Amino acid sequence: MASATFALIVVDVQNDFCPGGALAVKDGNKIIPPLNALIDAFTVSNLPVCFTRDWHPPDHCSFRENGGPWPSHCVRKSTGAEFHPDLRVPENALVVSKATEPDKEAYSGFQGTELSSTLKRMGVTELFVEGLATDYCVKNTVGDALEEGFLVNVLTDCVRGVNLKRTDSATALKWMKVRGAKERTSEGVLKVINRRAAVMSSS
Repeated sequence: MASATFALIVVDVQNDFCPGGALAVKDGNKIIPPLNALIDAFTVSNLPVCFTRDWHPPDHCSFRENGGPWPSHCVRKSTGAEFHPDLRVPENALVVSKATEPDKEAYSGFQGTELSSTLKRMGVTELFVEGLATDYCVKNTVGDALEEGFLVNVLTDCVRGVNLKRTDSATALKWMKVRGAKERTSEGVLKVINRRAAVMSSS
């Protein structure tokens, strides 16, 4: 693990997915403090930090008025599409917009984007994924990352789910684990990153 080049992938921590938003995930804002600690640690260690976001056109196919399953949400350039104001987004962070075409859904940060090629060009081999929502965009981002050949860790204390069914998040985590993702906590990852930083500063 320590020999890999790491990247942090923060999935869709946007206003519309947090309490008060159009498609709010229960307690979605509660992952932000541990997320910020991770973002700070990765930034200080000069490790890539990537933020994915839904960036829908107003007539996106996922919206109920267009026959989709969801209320209108994360319409590009709207307040709802902005990252939560408490989330720390470094100036040099990689921001990936997805689901930008009216007739194409994209739960994954890798679908219809250049995220995979960008990370590989940066020498990244291992990802730490967290965000919203466990049972949709986190699950699909992790699944695609594994298919792209990355080692993938899901930070279980930094994800929350929609849970249309009560067990959806647990089922999604099991799905990711069966496909090869590792479950970790932010505290454990912080220890690894800080230890890595200490080794590099002393060398």
